[in-house]
Amino acid sequence: MTGIREFTWQVDGEELSCALATPPYTVSAAERILIMHGAGNGSKQRNLPLARDFAEAGHQTLAFDFSGHGASSGALSELSLQRRLNQALGVLHRFAPDGAPLFLVGFSMSGQTVADLVARLRGRVTGLCLCAPGVYSPRAWELPFGKGFTAVLREQESWAESLAFDDYADFAGRAVLVLPERDDVIPPGVTSRIEQSLRRRAAFTKMVLEGADHKLGAWLSQRPEDRRRIVRAVTATDPELPVAVPVPEAG
Repeated sequence: MTGIREFTWQVDGEELSCALATPPYTVSAAERILIMHGAGNGSKQRNLPLARDFAEAGHQTLAFDFSGHGASSGALSELSLQRRLNQALGVLHRFAPDGAPLFLVGFSMSGQTVADLVARLRGRVTGLCLCAPGVYSPRAWELPFGKGFTAVLREQESWAESLAFDDYADFAGRAVLVLPERDDVIPPGVTSRIEQSLRRRAAFTKMVLEGADHKLGAWLSQRPEDRRRIVRAVTATDPELPVAVPVPEAG
């Protein structure tokens, strides 16, 4: 089995706990994969089996804890969507400083973080995998996670203001959307808008995991066959998975 090396990197004034899965063999020009967990009690720990699976498919893969989560320093109440982006960029600067192509995997709240990274890294991101993703109003972006942040989220359809939809609509790489059969956290309108955006230009694959709920990280950690399906979709090695052809732009 592929081993995991754990360490810390100092990023954004915090000690961020990281876990690196290295392939047992080298694949030429293989993307490096960054896995980002969700909010609440999310952490990298539940994503380590997926990181191993990606590494065994030939991809150097890193998962890390945002500040205030898991084994990283800091308080969750001091984290924000803006700091999440800054921390992800700092980790990527250490993980892939040579301009290597990237594949981004984001769970739940990291649906917004993936979009923010795509907007800033542009051509370096060749693919993304969104697992029960959420997106948020830009008015919430700088707010620390607390009452002010929650107040914006509770506004009727504040998510519709998110810039993530445009970022995903502009994305032309591989895109895998992984959804639970039942999601009591993410509004259906969010999921529908993300899917519509990704179908515009990306080589798009949608997967629905029967019996799963919103906590897909925990679900996948116990289900190796579902993880393998995701790895095959992400690495474009499963001919049986339907892939949507991007819709040509008018004119």
